[in-house]
Amino acid sequence: MSIHVGIDASAWDNERGFGRFTRSLVEALAARKAGFRYTLIFDRAPERPVPEGVATLVAGARRTMAEASSGKGARAGADMLALSRAAARLDADLLFYPASYSFYPVLSRVPKLVCIHDTIPERFPDLIFPTPRNRRLWQAKSWLARMQARRILTVSEASARDIAEMLHVPRDRIDVTTEGADAAFRPVTDGTRLAAARARHGIAAGDRVLVYVGGFNRHKNVIRLIEAMPAILAACPAARLVIVGRTTGDRFWDNVDELKAGATRDARASDRITFPGEITDADMAEILSLSEALVFPSLWEGFGLPAVEAMYCGTPVLASDRGSLPEVVGGAGLMFDPERTEDLAGATVRLLTEPGLRERLARAALERAARFSWAASAELTERAFLRTLSRG
Repeated sequence: MSIHVGIDASAWDNERGFGRFTRSLVEALAARKAGFRYTLIFDRAPERPVPEGVATLVAGARRTMAEASSGKGARAGADMLALSRAAARLDADLLFYPASYSFYPVLSRVPKLVCIHDTIPERFPDLIFPTPRNRRLWQAKSWLARMQARRILTVSEASARDIAEMLHVPRDRIDVTTEGADAAFRPVTDGTRLAAARARHGIAAGDRVLVYVGGFNRHKNVIRLIEAMPAILAACPAARLVIVGRTTGDRFWDNVDELKAGATRDARASDRITFPGEITDADMAEILSLSEALVFPSLWEGFGLPAVEAMYCGTPVLASDRGSLPEVVGGAGLMFDPERTEDLAGATVRLLTEPGLRERLARAALERAARFSWAASAELTERAFLRTLSRG
């Protein structure tokens, strides 16, 4: 008899972040056929396809999780109640929340597994929350999630240590899974495709591209990367920075306006920094493949999926020496202190100028990428399901 797992799918339609994690993990879980069956619990009917064989339940919330997360918003109590009731009547053997961000309480004795990706809200509250009310609401929800969860899942050993130390969850209640890169992220060597990508994004043939991929929340520290560009350009005038991500400012609390202002402040750098916005995975793989490196200046990450996507494309990673990034990147890049602009600039200049370094790191990136896959994530998550049910 199969084990029935109900999965919160509030983040399903989010392009990246928790949405990518949820979709990719569910697809890998469904493919394993290892004695589990799954029902996704949606706030509203999904726009993106659901894997074959996975059931769905729509709670009928008025606002999606993505809409509620915009700016200073918060999820309405009525919407959380609709989701809670839907989960309670599902009659699942286990409830799984792929992200504590979208947690809602369920008044039942069904065992619950909650994935806490990181402790960034606790570590940098002033950078994450626009108002004290938002911070208090998060603290209450996070506490309730930990109280209701029989076990906690996370995505790196670094996050497991943080959750134990900062959220006071016993380490033996924490399971660790991983993440992977979707199939689009592979080295692109077709010269025609790469030339078309350059033309599409205004990248000249001689430009030496540095790329950032991700969000623009303040802890992502993208402003430090922009501030480093004049020093990078002084040593390597052909450098070009491409900053990929949603720039509409309608998700979470970001500093897009500050970033764009910073990009135009220095005349030497102003025409060497571009913001293409959100792009497809195929387009991103092309940009990563033609780039010298992905630059990841975040003050803290729970995992750092863009680093793995870059490594799958054979692209070295210049990464912050904080949080999970040293654990994920290993010898496939160079580390720097994210609070020191000169340290970031120095690592970048070294990669751009030291003979043979980029090629050695590119080989290491492809080798290291093999450690991370959604298939491995699914297997580790199944083990966490069984431990949550006290069967593993």
